[in-house]
Amino acid sequence: MTPKHLGQSSSLPASPDEAVLDYVPNPRPGRPYLVRFTAPEFTSLCPVTGQPDFAHLVIDYVPGDSIVESKSLKLFLGSFRNHAGFHEDCTVGIGERLTAEMKPQWLRIGGYWYPRGGIPIDVFWQSGPVPDGLWLPDQGVPTYRGRG
Repeated sequence: MTPKHLGQSSSLPASPDEAVLDYVPNPRPGRPYLVRFTAPEFTSLCPVTGQPDFAHLVIDYVPGDSIVESKSLKLFLGSFRNHAGFHEDCTVGIGERLTAEMKPQWLRIGGYWYPRGGIPIDVFWQSGPVPDGLWLPDQGVPTYRGRG
């Protein structure tokens, strides 16, 4: 579990498939706590038009034996800049990959996508029921309201 990116010069991966996520041991194993990552400037490409899509992502998880190293997560999320995928595919794919590799006790992701064609699309996914006794704050991202 030696991180490949932390303390190293790392370039942005060309695609999510090429991105390597690093994991380090959970410093508080056996204790249920919530970790939150917020990516307010996430971008990907529309698979039909090639135009950029923008989202505010919020990733919440309860660690198992490991935690994701934040620089590798930043590079992984940045690798979507040239990735063509629908909002649903990007959001759920990120959640599923983190869950499969990190094996958290629980994970949820909220993808708050900005409108294209006049319709905002919000995508939510979680790995299972919320663990008992976990303090789970609201993700804090209001639904899109335009200028009003």
